Amino acid sequence: MEHPLGLAPGKIIAVHLNYRSRAAERGRTPDAPSYFLKPPTSLSWSGRPVVRPAGCELLAFEGEIAVVIGTRAHRVSRENALEHVAGYAAANDFGVYDLKHADLGANLRAKGRDGYTPVGPALLTDVDPARLRLRTWVNGLLVQDASTEELLFPVDLLIADLSRSTTLEPGDVLLIGTPAGSTVVRPGDVVEVELEESGRLRNEIVAEEPGVTEYGALPRATEAARQAAYGSAHDAGHPPSAAGRAAAPAGPAGLDEETAAALRTVSTATLSSQLRARGIDHHFIEGVRPARPDLRMVGVARTLRYLPLREDVFAERGGGMNAQKSTVEEILPGEVLVIEARGEHGSGTLGDILALRALRRGAAGVVTDGGLRDSPAFAELDLPSYYAVAHAAVLGRRHVPMDSQVPVACGGVLVMPGDVLVGDAEGVVVIPPALAAEVARAAVTQEDEERFILRQVDRGAGIKGLYPMDEHWRALYLRENRPQGD
Repeated sequence: MEHPLGLAPGKIIAVHLNYRSRAAERGRTPDAPSYFLKPPTSLSWSGRPVVRPAGCELLAFEGEIAVVIGTRAHRVSRENALEHVAGYAAANDFGVYDLKHADLGANLRAKGRDGYTPVGPALLTDVDPARLRLRTWVNGLLVQDASTEELLFPVDLLIADLSRSTTLEPGDVLLIGTPAGSTVVRPGDVVEVELEESGRLRNEIVAEEPGVTEYGALPRATEAARQAAYGSAHDAGHPPSAAGRAAAPAGPAGLDEETAAALRTVSTATLSSQLRARGIDHHFIEGVRPARPDLRMVGVARTLRYLPLREDVFAERGGGMNAQKSTVEEILPGEVLVIEARGEHGSGTLGDILALRALRRGAAGVVTDGGLRDSPAFAELDLPSYYAVAHAAVLGRRHVPMDSQVPVACGGVLVMPGDVLVGDAEGVVVIPPALAAEVARAAVTQEDEERFILRQVDRGAGIKGLYPMDEHWRALYLRENRPQGD
């Protein structure tokens, strides 16, 4: 069947990392573009299903822009490169991460399957490729929203670079990369991609029919493959499934549910005691207060760093999908956005719109040692938020949004990406991940003992020998807490 746009590429060339947000998500920024080939038989269109192979679990979408070549391009300059473009369309670069181990970098099995490159539904011609908006939805939830302003390598550079060694022929398709937010989808999920307002490219995920003979390499869902497929170092969840299956692990962003549940029941004061007992004295984020003292927070850190304002640097890095907005778009369920604002109180660091976006993406909370804009609105958000001051000014008054997922200093505490954060009405503590389970168990025990001590004090007992408990009181405590039937 002919493609609705009449596309019949001789080759489909895809770019690896090209959006700043995706590079931040992957933790590496390339110095030059790199490419891989997809066979023309992978071309598809809106309405056609995308098949997840039998035995695979890590089928991921990547909303992209397809650049369709209009005239032959061989050793062209950047100045003339766009003259060889016929138009631009929404695309989706599907891939099965379970099979990447067998490709040795070629991506043929992972991304070259039939139907794994849907393009459409419209071809845009009179547009500026430097300012195109790309959006992706999964089951109606917006999961990617980016502009080509954040491309590391713009379209003209890509065409000039490729044409030095590979002649681009009319009809060839160039996929220019995906922004942050790509993750795993499952049979029953519907993925939609839209370029500008040209209509949505819509594809439903279906399971492969049983009975397909298994030859050659078989699926292998390693931990590394899961991390790459989900787009984070944490084995996180995915947008809501049409089939209603929960894909995220039970605890926030990789924190096991038993530990998370324990941390939700204990105070930061108790956790502070347990951390100090283990030699971690610098763990309480100072100078911040909760917007909603009634909410508790348990999650893992996704960090964002602001540096002092310098006008020329802000002009380069402060607009569009800057580090602040990209980080919000990268937040995974159960993550806490931790902002280093250097204790600067002269501007806001986050407003209600981005906070709501973080909440909709499943964020567990926000912590900033700077100001909040629209701070009254945070009292209405079901998002635990901790901040130093309320301030109406935008961050460009004092800050440059510099980078994310780097070590930051927040309220006098070093916070590493992936650290465990717990917040209550008193404040926020930072727990090294390796200590989280041990500290949680000990904190539960400590609070149980302290409830016993409070009961004794309430009955008139004196503190001596009770707080802390001597052998006499501990024996009474153990007798009171002995399991029934012993």
